[in-house]
Parts: sequence; C-alpha cells; structure tokens
Amino acid sequence: MDNISESVITKAAVGDLEAFEEIYRATQGFVYAVSLKMAKNSAQADDIAQEVFVTIYRNLRSFSFRSSFKTWVYRVTVNTALNFFRANKRHNQGAVDFADVEGVVGEEATVAEIIDKKEKADQVHGLLDKLTPEHKICLVLRELNGLSYEEIAEALKVNINTVRSRLKRAREALLVLARREGVR
Repeated sequence: MDNISESVITKAAVGDLEAFEEIYRATQGFVYAVSLKMAKNSAQADDIAQEVFVTIYRNLRSFSFRSSFKTWVYRVTVNTALNFFRANKRHNQGAVDFADVEGVVGEEATVAEIIDKKEKADQVHGLLDKLTPEHKICLVLRELNGLSYEEIAEALKVNINTVRSRLKRAREALLVLARREGVR
C-alpha cells in the first residue's frame, strides 16, 4: 500500500476511476483483513469492506497528506466497522459462516475439535460484543491487529493516554465478563 503515489491519490480524489481502481487494488487485501478481524464472519467483513471503499471514494478529497495514506485508510475502515456494528447490533448475534469453520478445519481435525474451536471463538466474540464499541475497537486493534498504542491513537484520532485507559478498562471488563460467564 505504501507504493501508492500522491499523484494517484490526487487523481482519484478528483474522480479519475482508473486511479481509484489502482487504490482499490492496492488496499483491498488490507481493508478486508482489518474488516475480518473486527467482524464475526466473512459476510460481515465483505459488507464492511464494501462500505469502506464507498466511504473512501466519497471522502478521498478530505485526505490531506498529513498522515500516511495507510493510516487514513485504516481509520476509515475502523470507523466504518464501528458504525456497522452500532447500526446492526441486534442483527449480529449468533451469526455463523462457513468461512468461520473452514479456518479451523485441518486434515486431522475431528468434529469435536472443530466444534470446540468454534465454541471458543463464539465465546470470545460474545464477550467482545458486550464491551462498549470504543473499548472493543481498541482491544481488537491492539490484540488482533498488533497495532502500537501510537498507531491506535492516530487511527482513532484520540490521545495516547485515552488508548491506554480504554485498553485497561477493556481488559478489566473482559476479565469480569469471562469470570461471570465461566469462559476460560
């Protein structure tokens, strides 16, 4: 993604579809990977990623080159995912997708192992869904995406101390919820 030139971004910002397609090709894997880590299944990740590119297309003119393009795309993806989950909170419960199970199936995996892994993943998602969106996103960005505190602060446009505070509270809340629900 770092190989996208300023001229391509500028052209896409004024409506050049070929330039936007170049941006799309360079960022689609990144956007989908971030979306998938935040979503419960591949269908949700597809929906989020699609909305991200609509948002990028509509708002590319607002990119001011003060941060890296990757950071900006990351911020758009995170905000789009947050908005998606806020809007669809009631409809997201209990969703299971073939791709969820497909990733845990190995050649030697038994049905019991597959069910156990899926149940554990569902428990983690269930616990994460009980966190506030702000806490959940910080935890996902740090623990699943491996972002530094500075990168999270930049992506969310918050102070680094806010990131630290949200992560601490998210971890504490997750522990309380896990104990309460008997999740190990």
